[in-house]
Amino acid sequence: MILIGANSTAARLAADSRECRDREVMQALATVGALVALADGRVKQVERDELTSFIARQGLVAAAMSEEIATAFDERVRQLDERYSPNIIVEVLRPLAGLSLASIVVRTAERVAGADGKIHPAEQQAIDLIRLSMMTLPTNLPPTKLPFSSMPGRIRAEH
Repeated sequence: MILIGANSTAARLAADSRECRDREVMQALATVGALVALADGRVKQVERDELTSFIARQGLVAAAMSEEIATAFDERVRQLDERYSPNIIVEVLRPLAGLSLASIVVRTAERVAGADGKIHPAEQQAIDLIRLSMMTLPTNLPPTKLPFSSMPGRIRAEH
């Protein structure tokens, strides 16, 4: 009986760990999608759709999270539109920096940027920022000490 209980606990912990990882990945991908979508000044439905379908095609999170991804994207768009802060992006991307998922994060940003058939120069700048942060985010500095915490300009969405 002890083994059954131990196996059950281990299985629950593994499932919780996967769910936590799925949520971190979902938040990171929704954030980069929102950042890139906002970069050219307006968010298009095709960008949101590409984000959710790309994540689903890649099997990056549980299939049941598709609607949550869309909701997370919409929430990030609102947050970044109201108060753009590189710290939001850094904090969400930090757990994934340097991991094998870093390339997926960058590819996701590229897919969202190209969803409307062209990549705007501001979208390319956002992709470059994401690429840089996924490779070099320091894990031991507080958010106020991060290298691009005072990035000039503000990203605005047209409504």
